[in-house]
Amino acid sequence: MLDPYIPLVLMFALALAFALFSVAIAPIVGPRRYNKAKLDAYECGIEPSPQPVVGGGRMPVAYYMTAMMFILFDIEMVFLFPYAVSADMLGVFGAVAVVLFIVTFGLADLYVWRRGGFDWN
Repeated sequence: MLDPYIPLVLMFALALAFALFSVAIAPIVGPRRYNKAKLDAYECGIEPSPQPVVGGGRMPVAYYMTAMMFILFDIEMVFLFPYAVSADMLGVFGAVAVVLFIVTFGLADLYVWRRGGFDWN
């Protein structure tokens, strides 16, 4: 009954074995020419600094808020696109569900806006 899946399972096992073998053998056969540049953190080709220049050592929270809002809008579009494709089949139930979904996101956006999450000052 499960005979058609044997090649798939073998392929996954082979991929896992190759990955584990590669990770295990790399320190043994890899080069060992370490220097200061290789051990430092890479920061776009510039000399790394102990603290960021902007914000006195802290990243601005507005950056994270913008990133999170982008992710939320992205997720919203991922969920709204299938509705747009099959809106006629879902009928009134689908329309009500989408309206509730958009209202929920709208209330969250309104909350963040009222709390000053979009202010860059």
